[in-house]
Amino acid sequence: MPHESRPRPWVKLCGLTRPEDAQRAIDLGADLLGINFWPRSPRRVDLAAAREIAVLARGKATLVGVFVNEDPTKIEARRSDIGLDLVQLHGDEPPSHRERFAQQLLQVVRADTLGSPRDAGPAGLSLQWNVLASKSELPCLFLIDAPRDARYGGTGEAWAWREAAAWIAASPRPVLIAGGIRAGHAARALAASGAAGVDVASGVESSPGVKDAAKMRRLVEEVRGVAT
Repeated sequence: MPHESRPRPWVKLCGLTRPEDAQRAIDLGADLLGINFWPRSPRRVDLAAAREIAVLARGKATLVGVFVNEDPTKIEARRSDIGLDLVQLHGDEPPSHRERFAQQLLQVVRADTLGSPRDAGPAGLSLQWNVLASKSELPCLFLIDAPRDARYGGTGEAWAWREAAAWIAASPRPVLIAGGIRAGHAARALAASGAAGVDVASGVESSPGVKDAAKMRRLVEEVRGVAT
């Protein structure tokens, strides 16, 4: 897990399906690697590749398994089998799922479910973050993604990242920002939102699940140039 007193914003490269792409991401210094287990995702990883990626990531990057409305016993089996560091819940999971994974949780929040920060006020923002979390423990990280539509696991569409700034400032845990981020947009997304880092999948691809080495490099270099 990236240390919270970070010298620079974090980079999470998600939707990895090939070990060679994972190795490039590690060589570039990506902090978190995401592998998607949702059966309907074009970026779904097969188990053999997931295990290879886990071996490559061990001790070098935080490995995140992405799940959508999955049975928690199946999530636990995947986590144990592959060696996932974090579990990302990217669907409409009930609070009991969040409580089950607690400190291994990267909790996704859709931007349009947060409401207006003007209506909540600073104390209300902090309270609502706690409501989004489990009753027992806060998750390790939050991720604010683009407003909800019919798709899960990321939309790849840009949105008004500044709308999340007040929420991110009030969060009790680091928050990543996602949605339409790619080289040329990453620094703007970080500056507008105040997020701890970016989560990118389609923005560094040549096709779904196939990463583009040059796009990954440009993105990482751009984020590395942003001061925390």
